[in-house]
This record gives sequence, C-alpha cells and structure tokens, in this order.
Amino acid sequence: MTTATQSQPILEMRGIGKSFPGVKALDGVDFSLYKGEVLALMGENGAGKSTLMKILSGIYSPDAGQIIMDGEEVSFPDTNTARDAGISIIHQELNLCENLSVVANVFLGRENVRTCGYINDREAEDKTRAILQSLELDIDPRVPMRNLSPAQKQMVEIAKAISQNARIIVMDEPTSSLTAAEEEEVLYGLIERLKAQDVSIIYISHKMQEIYRACNRVTVLRDGQYIGDSAVKDISEDRLVEMMVGRSFDNIYPHAPGVPDDAPVVFEAKEVHSPGVVEPSSFTVRQGEILGFAGLVGSGRTEMAKLIFGVYPLVGGSMSLNGESIDASSCSAAINHGIAFVPEDRKLEGLSLDHSITDNISASNYTQVSVRGVLKKKSVREMVDQGIARLRIKTPGGHVSARALSGGNQQKIILARWLSRKPKMIILDEPTRGIDVGAKAEIYAIMRELAAAGVAIIMISSDLPEVLGMSDRVAVMREKRLVAILDRREATQESIMTHAAGGSKHA
Repeated sequence: MTTATQSQPILEMRGIGKSFPGVKALDGVDFSLYKGEVLALMGENGAGKSTLMKILSGIYSPDAGQIIMDGEEVSFPDTNTARDAGISIIHQELNLCENLSVVANVFLGRENVRTCGYINDREAEDKTRAILQSLELDIDPRVPMRNLSPAQKQMVEIAKAISQNARIIVMDEPTSSLTAAEEEEVLYGLIERLKAQDVSIIYISHKMQEIYRACNRVTVLRDGQYIGDSAVKDISEDRLVEMMVGRSFDNIYPHAPGVPDDAPVVFEAKEVHSPGVVEPSSFTVRQGEILGFAGLVGSGRTEMAKLIFGVYPLVGGSMSLNGESIDASSCSAAINHGIAFVPEDRKLEGLSLDHSITDNISASNYTQVSVRGVLKKKSVREMVDQGIARLRIKTPGGHVSARALSGGNQQKIILARWLSRKPKMIILDEPTRGIDVGAKAEIYAIMRELAAAGVAIIMISSDLPEVLGMSDRVAVMREKRLVAILDRREATQESIMTHAAGGSKHA
C-alpha cells in the first residue's frame, strides 16, 4: 500500500522542540503519518525518537511546535488524553501481568464494574474474543499470560491497543522479544491486517531487514533534528545509514588481515558435552581470531558459551587455555582462567541496572582495587575512568545509573568490566542486539582492536551479515552439536544455512 498520494495526514507534528537541563533533545522536528501507513522512525540512540513519541503520547509536553490530528491542532497534557485520541504505545519491554488472564490484561484498569460492585467478566471476555478474532488470532481470552509465547504476548498488547480504539499504534522494537523467524512472520501478518483496518503504525527498529519488510515510509532523526523521509522502496540501506549517522558507512565491518594458519591456539575444546545442553563438539580459537558461531534458534550456540563459562556442568570432554587444562566447574573458575563472557540479555544477566556505572564496571574486579577486603576509592575511580575513556562511553561520569544509558553504552559497560581484567578469551553473545548502527560500528572496532592485541574471541550472532563481516572462521551448530567450521573464504549465507538446517551431515 502506498500512502504518498494521500493529501491529508492523520497526524502531523510541526516544529517540535524539547529541552532538558543541558540537553536539547528535539530541535524543530517535523513528522507526518498517513491513515493505514506503517512508518519507520529511525535514528541512533539519542537521536530524539523516544522523546518525540513521549510527546505524542502525553508523557512530555513540547516546548515548541504543534500537534495536528485530522487537520486540527490538539494537545496531550497527559497519557489519558492521548489514549482517548486514539494513540497507543507498545513498549519494547511488554507491560503485561503474567499471572492474569488475557482478558484481564486487555481491560486492566478499564474494567466494567456493575452497580452492585461486581466486574462484568462476560462482557469483557466477549469483547476480547471479538478483537482477537478480528485480528485472526487463535488465542483463548481466558488463559493466563504466562502460558503464551512471546509472539502471542505481543499480539495481546496489540489487542489491548485495539480495545482502546487506537488509530495510531507505536511499536518500539517489536521483534526484540520474539524468538524465531516464524514469530516475526506472525507479527508482520498482523501488521498487514491492521493496515487493512486503516490503523496507522509508527515502527521503531534498528533492524534494517524489518524496515524493508514491514514499512511503507521512513523518517530519520539525527541529534534531535529532522533529517528527511522517503518511501522505503526508494532508498538504499547505505543511504539510510548515512542519513542516521551523518557520514558514509561503506565499511561498517573493519578490515582484518586474517589470522595466520600457524597462529597459536588460545582455546581448545575436545568433545565437550553436557546432556540436554551440548552434544560432543570440538573446536579451537586461535590468538587474535574471531570465531563466529551461527545456527538456528535452539541450536545450542548460547548453551555452548555458557558451558565454556561454567554456567552448565561439563560432563565429558576437556578444555584448555594456552595449552593448559582448565577447570570449568564454575563461572568464577572461568574468570580466574582469563575467560570473559558478555551475555545475550545484558539487562537480565549482564548489568545491575539500578546501580551506577562505577558499580557495574568494578563488579568482578574487586580484588584488583582492594587491599585486605577494603576498596581503594582512587583505584576504583581510575579503573572506571579508563574504561569510560577507552570504550568512549557517553556519560557525564561513573555516578550515572546503567539504566539511564542507551543499549550501546550499556554493552560497553560490560565490555569495560571485562577488559579491566585483561582476558585471554572473550565470549560475546549477540553483541549488537538492540543497539543502533553507530554503536554497532564502535563495538565492531573494539572487537578488532582486541583481536589485534591477541585476544581470542568467540562471537555468537543471529545476524548472518554480522557473522560473515566479523568472523575469521564460522562454527555452525545444529541440534546442540557443532556440525561445521567454515573458513572465511568458503563461508556464505547459503553455506551456513545449509549446515544449520541439516543440509550437511558432517562437520
């Protein structure tokens, strides 16, 4: 569906300005949205996307500018006013009550209470069932949320928005909680049905393939300013990236000279396995090498990483670091051997979000900055300041909470923590998930700097262009077993997927 020929936008935001102490978040931003359109809103973290959407949803009031709906100027002093106008936001972290039913979540806070004080459950259930049927969703309104898949929970959030008569739905990183391509296709199918019902969607994502798959048009912000928009079909990925970051990005993946075949082996796994976790597998990682791990969801990539790091027990096989056998009985043992691990879910497993950058970087490093159990404040400060400077973490200082930073800067905090220990090998599980293209380039550059310094790196990624762009060799897993190791020269998306999907029967 093309919207460019429509003369009247359903929504316009003209000259929107918003400042916070010391920061001009938005500076004269223009924005428009048409009926039945899926509009991608793109930009690096800090570009102003979230601030603009918070103004639209009534969380913030603009310092300047106008909001126009259906040709008339409106204002949203609070979230209820915005919701009544038909605006709904589905946040990246779903706002659902797991112990309540689907229908209870859909009508939470808007229950129909009878005069006698009882909630009219039947009416709410009938309305919820009708909404789900209109969206062609096979979900029982009575089941508890905890019984649903991530994709189904996402659908319930959308049903909740429809129950509020939403005309405009903002989807913030809608696939971040989905676990498989099949679930993403369910979401895309639902988006098409919403478009057919003339619902307009603002789609926020860092994933280029999603923008080209789901969106009609794209608007780009950079440093709080409107840069431009285009029909998705008329703009190349390279041009879109250039608009977001303000410079050409032809070489997002740093050039690497390659690892010599006779480079020393830093890490070796021989027939390592743990029943139900990883089947017997063997591989090596050489000095200065980035060994990429690829495979379908559930193939065992993350489980392999956690087995190496001592999260799962090593039942059989052996591991060595620089030729010496290592103890894999615990995470602390792995750390003491010189192995570092940046987990896939940085918020749940990698950071203490409500603690400061200083607390997060110094965690796991207390022995380096203490004497007889007493922390040396100067040593802590020096270590944190060095980490912030080395990884170019954007922050006023170490006192800021980890929660206040962008995804890319949160990832850098975890890296800074481990680099303070000078690891021999570092495992990166989905190192650029949920971060913008500029932060991705910085992470890639850091990885190459580490490799050039002789650190062995294992990188797990579901992004095949990332695997191919960063890896010296690619290890492919299938059904919890390593089935192939491909040299950089022979690794292609086709060859990787052939092994991952079972087209090859040998490693």
